[in-house]
Amino acid sequence: MGEIVKQILTRPVQLADQITKGADEAIQFRPECLELQGKTKKLADLIRQAARAANDLYERPTRRIIDDTEQVLEKALALVDKCRTRSLLKRVFTIIPNAAFRKMIAQLDNSIGDVSWLLRVSAPKNDDDDDIGYLGLPPIAANEPILCLIWEQLANLSTGSLDDRSDAAASLVSLARDNERYGKLIIEEGGVGPLLKLAKEGKPEGQENAARCIGLLGRDQESVEQIVNAGVCSVFAKMLKDGQMKVQALVAWAVSELAAHYPKCQDHFAQNNVIRLLVSHLAFETIEEHSKYAIAKRKKMSIHSVVMDSKEGSETSPRNGSCGGLKTDHEDEKQMTNQMKPVGKMQGETQMANVVNDTMVRRTSKGDAGSGSGCNKNAKNQNQNHVQHLLAGGSIKGREFEDPEIKAEMKAMAARALWHLAKGNVSICRSITESRALLCFAVLLEKGQEEVKYNSAMALMEITSVAEENTDLRRTAFKPTSPAAKAVVDQLLKVVTEASSELLVPCIRSIGNLARTYRATETRIIDPLVKLIDERETEIMLEAVIALLKFACSENYLRVVHCKSIIEGSGVKHLIQLVYFGEQVVQIPALILLCYIALHVPDSEVLAQEEVLIVLEWATKQGHIMQDLQVDDLLPEAKSRLELYQSRGSRF
Repeated sequence: MGEIVKQILTRPVQLADQITKGADEAIQFRPECLELQGKTKKLADLIRQAARAANDLYERPTRRIIDDTEQVLEKALALVDKCRTRSLLKRVFTIIPNAAFRKMIAQLDNSIGDVSWLLRVSAPKNDDDDDIGYLGLPPIAANEPILCLIWEQLANLSTGSLDDRSDAAASLVSLARDNERYGKLIIEEGGVGPLLKLAKEGKPEGQENAARCIGLLGRDQESVEQIVNAGVCSVFAKMLKDGQMKVQALVAWAVSELAAHYPKCQDHFAQNNVIRLLVSHLAFETIEEHSKYAIAKRKKMSIHSVVMDSKEGSETSPRNGSCGGLKTDHEDEKQMTNQMKPVGKMQGETQMANVVNDTMVRRTSKGDAGSGSGCNKNAKNQNQNHVQHLLAGGSIKGREFEDPEIKAEMKAMAARALWHLAKGNVSICRSITESRALLCFAVLLEKGQEEVKYNSAMALMEITSVAEENTDLRRTAFKPTSPAAKAVVDQLLKVVTEASSELLVPCIRSIGNLARTYRATETRIIDPLVKLIDERETEIMLEAVIALLKFACSENYLRVVHCKSIIEGSGVKHLIQLVYFGEQVVQIPALILLCYIALHVPDSEVLAQEEVLIVLEWATKQGHIMQDLQVDDLLPEAKSRLELYQSRGSRF
């Protein structure tokens, strides 16, 4: 950048030298020309000083100030050239008002002030320098003072000490938070690069300020695109891996902001392993991993995990001539069952730890089974080394000693980031569902703090929304036999059944999104949704009706079963009330749901008793209802089908 700045400064120096020479040759207005010469010499000295410090100059204000200075010098040179003409005829017809010199001297003074400010603001700062305080605004800032304040902070961010850079980032945070236009100016003036550098190299406080500022700058698609192109994804990935938890929480928040305003950056973050890192933060102290916590802390762990690991070990254990001797799978499982029988609290925990230890021995001894009589000893030593590595390694990094509020904030921001990263992205949703995240969301919905619960519910809503449109994802991630999917559905149903939380809307949507994954034997889904369409808030009733529509629509294979469940739950009566008296926003979906029920279960006695046919006939006479295209297609068919079956029933 130093060479570029030197090229920018070359032309003004040449102009200043020409003005100095021309002033010496002036014939008219010689005193005024000599005054211009003095101002020009002072300006030229400052420009040469700037050229010597070209590597330290902040490029953006340098370009702006030097461009203005060059224009002033060109005007000054033209004025001096008029004063040194020797032709009598030209001197007679050349009119130079005295005000022109006064105006030019004022402009040169302004240029001197601008270049002086540029040198001060770009000067390298050390930790032992005295605090020079506020540098003031240069004359160029008369029309836009905030721009020069941004320049000053960005110069400090580029050349200051770590503490000065942290303070500058904090100032930029205030500017970006106050006004969206200020954020755009920070990006346009090249502030993203120094912020990312501070995020990589700064102290924790500076990293926090840098991450917060970057999150605030990403308020629109264009801004986020520039931030991503500057390399924010790799920097944030490194911070999520190695930073302090408080910093990581802010980074996760910034990721969520960038992804929310520019969905195309989702894949960039995924390519930098951000999804896995966020899931690991979400899983920390949410679900137990026996390899990290159970042995060291004698904590209980999942019996399912122990049994599976033990079965894996028994299946791969040597059968002939091995250290473990000959043992069948049935005997191995029987021994495992006997080991896990509780004989009291402490004894049960000890037995669980022994089972885990035995499982890890089997894992570490794979491939060494036929090595001779010393394999048990080798496996034991390997297991001990593995445990010691886990306890002393960098994967935990002392996170368990963090303040509980910071841990909760980290989980909330990790869930928020996954929420926005998963929105509409099949590959990221697949990565999330293939990890431990679904189980984490289920646990956090039950036990997390309010913000964590809300962000987890929103993340599940977006994941299930993608799964609704993607058959492969729906079948693999939310198959009924999956323990994680079952845990998620259980917690969603719990929220919907209690029906007294801000989580209600995202949970209703999630259940509706999974409408095609439930089995016919799953009878607990419909009834809680039906209860929500009975004299609730309009938003809640609308979401419940839309969810029930996904169960009753023609695309659902179990539509007849679900329609019967809606009828058995007294849903028809509530839907009729909504069609007659509900607001238009919920009136039309309620009518469509009633039409689907009439189509799929036209022989229901409840429909006849509730006089649904009269409701459908009334709806056909309502102009605002018939304007809906789906109603226009569905209502005549439902009405004719209901007429057919009810008239047939009346003959019997």
